[in-house]
Amino acid sequence: MRVPVAEIQAVLEAAAVLVALAILLSSLDDLFIDGWYWTRRLARWWSLERTGHRKPLTPAQLLDKPEQPIAIMVPAWKESDVIAAMVENLVQVMDYREYVVFIGTYCNDAETIAEVERVRRRYRQVHRVEVPHPGPTCKADCLNCVVDTILAYERDKGITFAGVVLHDSEDVLHPLELRFFNYLLPRKDMIQLPVASLERKLTEWVAGTYMDEFAESHGKEMVVRESIAGMVPSAGVGTCFSRRALDALIGENGGEPFNTASLTEDYDVGMRLQALDMQSIFGIFPVDYRVRRRDWRGQESEQDLCAPLSVREFFPDSFRAAYRQKSRWVLGIGLQGWHQIPWRGRSFAARYLMLHDRKGVLTSFISIAAYVLSLLFVLLHAGAAAGWWEPAGAHLFVPGSPWIVLLWANAGFFAVRGAQRAYFTARLYGWRHGVMSLPRMVIGNFVNCMAVGRAWRLYIQSVILGKKLAWDKTAHDFPTSDQLGRARQRLGELLQTWRAVDATRLEDALREHGTTGVPLGRVLVANGWLDEDTLAEAVACQADLPRAQLTSELVREHASGLDTELAARHRAVFIGRGEAGEPLLAVAVPLEEEALAQLAQHFGAAPLQRIALDSELAQALEVLCAQSGVAAPVSESLAQVLADNGSVDRRQYEEAVREYRPEENGGVGEFLVERGVLVAALVEKAVHRQRELAANVANVANAAGAAGAAAA
Repeated sequence: MRVPVAEIQAVLEAAAVLVALAILLSSLDDLFIDGWYWTRRLARWWSLERTGHRKPLTPAQLLDKPEQPIAIMVPAWKESDVIAAMVENLVQVMDYREYVVFIGTYCNDAETIAEVERVRRRYRQVHRVEVPHPGPTCKADCLNCVVDTILAYERDKGITFAGVVLHDSEDVLHPLELRFFNYLLPRKDMIQLPVASLERKLTEWVAGTYMDEFAESHGKEMVVRESIAGMVPSAGVGTCFSRRALDALIGENGGEPFNTASLTEDYDVGMRLQALDMQSIFGIFPVDYRVRRRDWRGQESEQDLCAPLSVREFFPDSFRAAYRQKSRWVLGIGLQGWHQIPWRGRSFAARYLMLHDRKGVLTSFISIAAYVLSLLFVLLHAGAAAGWWEPAGAHLFVPGSPWIVLLWANAGFFAVRGAQRAYFTARLYGWRHGVMSLPRMVIGNFVNCMAVGRAWRLYIQSVILGKKLAWDKTAHDFPTSDQLGRARQRLGELLQTWRAVDATRLEDALREHGTTGVPLGRVLVANGWLDEDTLAEAVACQADLPRAQLTSELVREHASGLDTELAARHRAVFIGRGEAGEPLLAVAVPLEEEALAQLAQHFGAAPLQRIALDSELAQALEVLCAQSGVAAPVSESLAQVLADNGSVDRRQYEEAVREYRPEENGGVGEFLVERGVLVAALVEKAVHRQRELAANVANVANAAGAAGAAAA
């Protein structure tokens, strides 16, 4: 069978010419962006930095400006796995106090609601907003409900937020972020921070493409946008809107600031603000980061990095998740934008940038077509070299042909693209990732092609079949404490960070804690400065343990699972078994290693701990003792007073308690007197102190209950 090699090669050459021309046009567009950036950067260095005329903004200037109230919006749909960690990290690292977090949830997303409610009880600056209709709808719809709640909060509290910040549930924030926004408000109407991917391993190819693309886009292109047209599209995270801008968006869109007809409401809102002559900026402020990197031997070390203040997050690391996420961006910016964001009434520079954004709906296919054509040409010549068919002479790509010049020009543009990508990636992530960005460009092209193909399919279905476009959920990861390099806070620092107790009362409690030995948490509760539930949340957070709620039914149901004497000695109540059969214990504070070892020996497996209210635990132990007919155990308050008030040797006390048996020895005070650990006068003093503490706790609980009943 004769293979029509000449005819095939002629067709491939014609296709190659068309693809090469399209690549040339796209490359010239990219080259203009490159040229503008480097020219501007050189000019600024020559006129400002070299001469010393430019005085950079300093952290001290940010700290000097008085804090203004700022609201943070976080839309959440199916985010139960990351939302609590994100809020905890936000509260712990943020160097700012005048802020309130509003988290939008859907009524049919019970898992996310439960997590948000948990952090809402823990952090007083967190409020949950419930979207009244089932999800998913779209991110804009969720945000509009959050904005309504923010306005109601302002009316209720008699305040006005200076700015409203947009974030997602996977964002990792820098401590100075709100300080930076506060410094620029209300002079700027929209402030967009750079967005960066958290550093990934060299072997994480798909996630690495996000590192490369955001490093170049937010390191170069966003700067050019602001310089050329004063137009900065919101990235959907790290965006701060002034109160003036928010009011303008509400008035311009019939009461809803965000466009529910768009899947990329962030890009849409940036364009609308530009049309309203609002001043938007891309904020670049160098800060220090502490990052962990591996060397060529695989050894990990910490390094200091000076980089722009940014919002960081983990992006998807699977091919399918990546192209599905990017398809939403393509759909909203490249396709919906054609008819939702008009060309008319905008400057030439703005229209050029809009065209630059929308070219990807076609050029993504052209990149893959170039790969396919290159492969076919290789196969064609390989077959001829192997003698499978007669070689065909070139028709268009002959020596001296302008098409040969075109190919060489495109090769040069491709080299420039690779150099640009490697430079901006290496600047943030080091030279190894800079080198790896070159092969990752090919992977990124295939991800983008699949994303554009899916976006076209969804768009055509919505136009022809009327199929509604909904919020396409992307699974998110949040870095662990080790990845964030964050040390766990002490209880006092944690409570003050949460705003659970003010600094003056905390200092008073610390003094009383130091002189009496009574646990810090109990001092705060006993004096009415802290509710018991917040204390339990703080202990659970500090120990990284889940909470448990004890009821009489639960205690009686599992009473036989742990000997009452052991339960009383260690103040631990058995509440069932985990998914893998592990024994579950409710405790008020995490058990010591020795106690855990004794209980593990009893169960035959290491128990898992759950943090319960101290009062619930005391009642549970009373129920167990009454059910088994043994003497009620000593409460932790008495034990701590006896052991920690400086009147008894701690080690001697612990040895005596290990031998103490309620059913045999009666009250713990008499037992310790008999053992010679302390004298009777000290027991009476400690018991009196214990009763005072118990009365104070009861008064706090009764007051809280009365307040709750009145509120209801």
